[in-house]
Amino acid sequence: MIPLDILATLYWIVLLAITVGSLVLAALALTKKNLAYFSGGLLVLALVLAAVRFTPAPAGVGVLLSLLCIALAIVGGGPAVNLALGLAGGGSPAGAHGGILVETTEGVSSEPKREVLRGGATIGILERVAVAASIVAGHPEAIAVVVAVKGVGRFTELDASEARERFIIGTMASLIWACASAALARVVLG
Repeated sequence: MIPLDILATLYWIVLLAITVGSLVLAALALTKKNLAYFSGGLLVLALVLAAVRFTPAPAGVGVLLSLLCIALAIVGGGPAVNLALGLAGGGSPAGAHGGILVETTEGVSSEPKREVLRGGATIGILERVAVAASIVAGHPEAIAVVVAVKGVGRFTELDASEARERFIIGTMASLIWACASAALARVVLG
């Protein structure tokens, strides 16, 4: 029979390896979109494994796993958003500044389309940092502030239906990914 301390060590090594694997696949998914499925699958596996832990995390492991989870929230959120938007279909053409081009609502114009939701990738990174850090720190109520600030900041750009749809889908995918990544750290930290 294997001693409990060896089983515990193996457990934490496997959990760390799965989390690192999810992070690596998330980083690779920035260029190969389908890898986001596998990264998400490993994140779910890590959550399930963390939920059935039988020993408290050793001090260094909890800190390391928390840092990995915040990195996973940041890196994996972009591919998760792209995957969700791709599954939703109806891709709007990309603008020159990272936004999307939508029809103008101001009537006849020499410029039939305008770019909205510029800087979405940068805003998404900041959003996921704030969400993951607030969950890991034990203050999930801060997520409401993040969502409110983002909604107020984007309100004037949401007059086109394409912009509203992308905003909602992108925000939800980003928040779900960040929450799941940070939840892994919270479960481990107990």
